[in-house]
Amino acid sequence: MHALRRRFPGAHLAYIVEPAAAPVVINNPHLDDVIIAPGVRGVRGLLGDLALGRRLRAARYDLAIDFHGGPRASLLTWLSGAPVRIGYEVVGRSWLYTRRIARPRELGRRHSVENQWDLIEPLGIAPPDRSADPMEMAADPRAGAAVAERLARAGVTAADALVVIHVSAGNPFRRWPSAHFVDLVSELAAGDPRRRILITSGPSERDSAGRVIGGDSGPLHVAATTRVPIVGLYGPTLPARSAPWRDEGCVTESVDAGELPCRPCDQRVCVPGDFRCLTSIPPAQVVAAAIRVLRPRT
Repeated sequence: MHALRRRFPGAHLAYIVEPAAAPVVINNPHLDDVIIAPGVRGVRGLLGDLALGRRLRAARYDLAIDFHGGPRASLLTWLSGAPVRIGYEVVGRSWLYTRRIARPRELGRRHSVENQWDLIEPLGIAPPDRSADPMEMAADPRAGAAVAERLARAGVTAADALVVIHVSAGNPFRRWPSAHFVDLVSELAAGDPRRRILITSGPSERDSAGRVIGGDSGPLHVAATTRVPIVGLYGPTLPARSAPWRDEGCVTESVDAGELPCRPCDQRVCVPGDFRCLTSIPPAQVVAAAIRVLRPRT
């Protein structure tokens, strides 16, 4: 969004998003409008998308870019009626775009941000630069106040070294074993009496539930919008593709599962059957990485 705003400073930039992801972009300073597409499926959903398409067409947008590439996003891009519609070459849907960009069929060692940047380079936008265009997400003041109050109730002060550990992921391919997290927390807590450990999780791992340590999941990339030191764990995904996209001057450690013939994978079927890519990362390796990022910087 920042790159598009630089290229078209006087343009009206609108972003379509489903409700669950809306908080990520709702306060983005480069956007003029955030359009929330209801997450309704079936016939009602199709009728809603057709109505949204009429709204987009009435707005007479000059350009539509489909960063998602899914069927619904492709349809809305076409329904917008924009004379220029950019999207990936997708079998059966490429005709919906006026400009088609090739996308590798296999997972590679190229960052996802760079893959998406291919869609805007034809507009005369320079190649991506982590320092010029890091991940951005405006903080919600109400959420910040709620977190500050909760930390205060727990006795966490500004003098403490806060370590946030996110223990869940949306699928089993990205879940480090709970016992490993227990070892990690024990080692970090014993290593410095000033450390306060905060465990977070999503609904999928509710029962297992500053600095940040976590798997390649949403909270890792939320943390990437700050300059806080980060440790990320990578099993089925590759750091080259999925590591936090931010200024390289920020402290970031990627703990990788190493070379395995099944990495990276599409996270649909574990061929060996034991999720060895992530479960084989020992707690000691993660503890060492965490201690490195927790050291004071000179």
